Amino acid sequence: WSISRCMAGSVRHWTPKHVGCWLREEGFCDYVDLLCNKHRLDGTSLLTLSEYDLRSPPLELKVLGDIKRLMVSLRKLQKQNADVLEELGLSYDGHSPQSSTAVLGEGKKKTDRPIISSVYVVFVFGFMSFVMVIVHERVPDMRMYPPLPDIFLDSVPRIPWAFAMAEACGVILCSVWLLVLLLHKHRSILLRRLCNLMGTVFMLRCITMFVTSLSVPGQHLQCTGKIYGGMWAKLQRAVAIWSGFGMTLTGVQTCGDYMFSGHTVVLTMLNFFVTEYTPRSWNFIHTLSWVLNLFGIFFILAAHEHYSIDVFIAFYITTRLFLYYHTLANTRAYQQSRRARIWFPMFSFFECNVNGPVPNEYCWPFARPGFLRRLIG
Repeated sequence: WSISRCMAGSVRHWTPKHVGCWLREEGFCDYVDLLCNKHRLDGTSLLTLSEYDLRSPPLELKVLGDIKRLMVSLRKLQKQNADVLEELGLSYDGHSPQSSTAVLGEGKKKTDRPIISSVYVVFVFGFMSFVMVIVHERVPDMRMYPPLPDIFLDSVPRIPWAFAMAEACGVILCSVWLLVLLLHKHRSILLRRLCNLMGTVFMLRCITMFVTSLSVPGQHLQCTGKIYGGMWAKLQRAVAIWSGFGMTLTGVQTCGDYMFSGHTVVLTMLNFFVTEYTPRSWNFIHTLSWVLNLFGIFFILAAHEHYSIDVFIAFYITTRLFLYYHTLANTRAYQQSRRARIWFPMFSFFECNVNGPVPNEYCWPFARPGFLRRLIG
């Protein structure tokens, strides 16, 4: 095949022989047999090829330099044929053609994962409520163990209504997140990620507040060790905490659960999810989300309900876990590391059908009524 015949006609009509000619012209003779003879790659499939396809089964190219050079050539070809990609229902973003189906692996979507992640987070919240009951029984006596020195708490006078304002910030931020979740096209992925991360952070909180009991941060709390009696009484108290979401606005009062701040975890996690899964151009939403997060943290401290270290550790752990999780999910780095799959088996289970960053696409979640479909046609 001559070069002129190889390049003749639309790429969309190329046969595997044309693709083989193009590969030889670009200097990839070693892959002609694999791509053209074994996997019968034609022009259309060549245009839709991504780096993920090259690295993953059944191709599994191993030479990094060849993968990168082949992707450079492919991107040039894709850029020259952007109109063909558009006809195929794909988009060229300067890196690789992608649709939400290709990126997210919708063909492998599992509807059980959001359910499993929801059960996981509900179980963790229930377990944490029971641990909070145990912790309340072990609260240090305020007469023997006064509040620890704290730069912020010692410098800022207590504001009695501040903790209610912190929870109000959380309620507003949660409402914004629920609206984003409802309208996001890939809401099932967002839901299971939130449940997975929330459950993991709060499971860690169960451990930290159980192993070390800090003294009460303020004299106004009047916390004393309370014995709930038998197991049934403890379970009833745990259910009361769980059903009230651990919030003072719902009448729940707890003591001893200081390391680390659960309110800070919720505020920060919701903020990061709102800003991650809304377009960068939505400046008002992003600003509002950060203002609610930061003001909520300030109100927690101003109420003298937590030590400064409680809030700092909660913010640090939540942000790091969120960023690590999304870095692994977006780069698919764990697929190349057996160690990562061993240490993060739950992550591998929840993210196995997501092939890259989740695009921020929105759609109406409810089907249109029959009369409206007939009216619009």
